[in-house]
Amino acid sequence: MKYNNDKEAVEGFVSKYTELSKEIGKLIVGQEETIHHVLVSIFSKGHCLLVGVPGLAKTLLVNTIAEALGLSFNRIQFTPDLMPSDITGSEILDEDRHFKFIKGPLFANIVLADEINRTPPKTQSALLEAMQEKQVTVAGRKYPLEHPFFVLATQNPIEQEGTYPLPEAQLDRFMFNVWLDYPKIEEELQVVKQTTTGTAPKLNKIMNAEEILFFQELIRKIPVADNVIEYAVRLVSRTRPDTEHSAEVTKKFIEWGAGPRASQYLIIGAKCHAASKGKFSPDIEDVKAIAVPILRHRIVVNYKAEAEGVKVEDIIKQLL
Repeated sequence: MKYNNDKEAVEGFVSKYTELSKEIGKLIVGQEETIHHVLVSIFSKGHCLLVGVPGLAKTLLVNTIAEALGLSFNRIQFTPDLMPSDITGSEILDEDRHFKFIKGPLFANIVLADEINRTPPKTQSALLEAMQEKQVTVAGRKYPLEHPFFVLATQNPIEQEGTYPLPEAQLDRFMFNVWLDYPKIEEELQVVKQTTTGTAPKLNKIMNAEEILFFQELIRKIPVADNVIEYAVRLVSRTRPDTEHSAEVTKKFIEWGAGPRASQYLIIGAKCHAASKGKFSPDIEDVKAIAVPILRHRIVVNYKAEAEGVKVEDIIKQLL
């Protein structure tokens, strides 16, 4: 994989990205926007939170993406009795009476944290260290995780009994919060036809870990004009009540606004969104295209918004 310059590399990224989307489309019907957001977060070195009712192919989506990217994949089903050592791994005594570390399911390139809000904060925080530091600590020793490393967590918005809602600090670690919707009738017809016969399409590997790491670095190097950075930072500061830039809608409906991590993700996400469309530098439209899933989980609305049925998404669209 040799490119003579960054321009050629971006063109190479576009063709690989298109190929990847087509390959994933063999198994996943519709959900183009969701697939796009998941891929943008992978190439931006971010993590993704998928929120949707059961049966919308969240697990299949992650599995398919891991297969098409040629990456190792582990699924962890989060339950109330899950302990941190169940996901990080633990030390055992071997036959020579030496401690030996047995790796847990976190040691994979893509980790699906299924129903992340079903597990207590202690286990959630073990996942948090892995997401932020790309390492786990067991018995005082640090173990680095494989690169690339990407966490895709799912949440069911219906059943809230017996769940431990993610703290704001942990939600902030996710680059995107993507809401999955029910498929359209035509899409559902296609899903039923595809899944009720005995044939399953064979997926090809489009990339490998080395290529993904190369493209992650390439996206970081994409230049951004000052006015685009200023737009992203101003947009984030307008979500904060009681600041000089806060909008009227913010003062009325928002309790807490987004932090600086939102501004960083808006720019890195805009770079990746632009590159996937063959552009060599993002503009304000690229920031707007990814603003909702980046800001949605970083804004806390007040009681007035809840009483009047005002959604976070409506506020973000007004601010845009």
